[in-house]
Amino acid sequence: MNSHTALSDYGRRRKNNVASTEESALHISKSAMAPEAVTRWWFALRNGLAAVAIVLIALGGTLCFAQREKSIPEQIEWTWEVRPLHPNSSLPNVLLLGDSISRNYYPEVKKDLKGVANVYLMASSICVGDPRLPKEIAEFARMEDVQFAVIHFNNGMHGWAYTEAQYKAGFPRFLHAVHGIAGKNTTLIWASTTPVRLDDPNGASNARIDKRNSIAGAFVSAEGIEIDHQHALMLKHQDLYDDHDKGLVHFNPKGSDMQGDQAAALIRATLVRQHAK
Repeated sequence: MNSHTALSDYGRRRKNNVASTEESALHISKSAMAPEAVTRWWFALRNGLAAVAIVLIALGGTLCFAQREKSIPEQIEWTWEVRPLHPNSSLPNVLLLGDSISRNYYPEVKKDLKGVANVYLMASSICVGDPRLPKEIAEFARMEDVQFAVIHFNNGMHGWAYTEAQYKAGFPRFLHAVHGIAGKNTTLIWASTTPVRLDDPNGASNARIDKRNSIAGAFVSAEGIEIDHQHALMLKHQDLYDDHDKGLVHFNPKGSDMQGDQAAALIRATLVRQHAK
């Protein structure tokens, strides 16, 4: 075959390929223009746009919620953490997670559980509804790096600039944070918020405490979490408030010891049940 013949064959093949391609394109174009194809294309586009719209709405809601979630700090913010000086590795670990009320009865719990458990404390003024709280709880757990057999927790005596609606909205995230530092076999115990001696129009009041206890109680009861009824206990001992407490919310040493004894008894019973499994 000479070069002229080869070139002519190549030209014919190319012409045929181009024609074939044009026919294929024409076929696709005709198919695409068919009514049923147009309908399928339209429905696919519409469904796709609907899916994108749903995602954008969801993201928009999340972003709006994130924008609404804002810290409202108190004049004095604080965190108080206590760990055993020489924890016994053969004993289970217990965490009291709360505020200054828990901090005040922590020594009695520690005394009652001596030789039974290593008792840790994380007390904070940060309230449910504050986005800092879950982060602080997680950071504490990372720092301690131990497994807790029992977490006895409360939050409700601070953050009065938050409404009860905000407290309710924030409680699931608080509960999620507590679950996040719990192990597979950890038992949670919720402690109700104690009453105050006198209502503060700009802060704690018994009506608001009752509402917060009701909100928290509904969430923890739905999960089968045991409740330490500290509110009911101290409601019967209104004579045990600390006369030197300007905030009118804390109890004297006798009252705090009474609280600690009740908390320790529940924790001890929980540890016994865990050991019996």
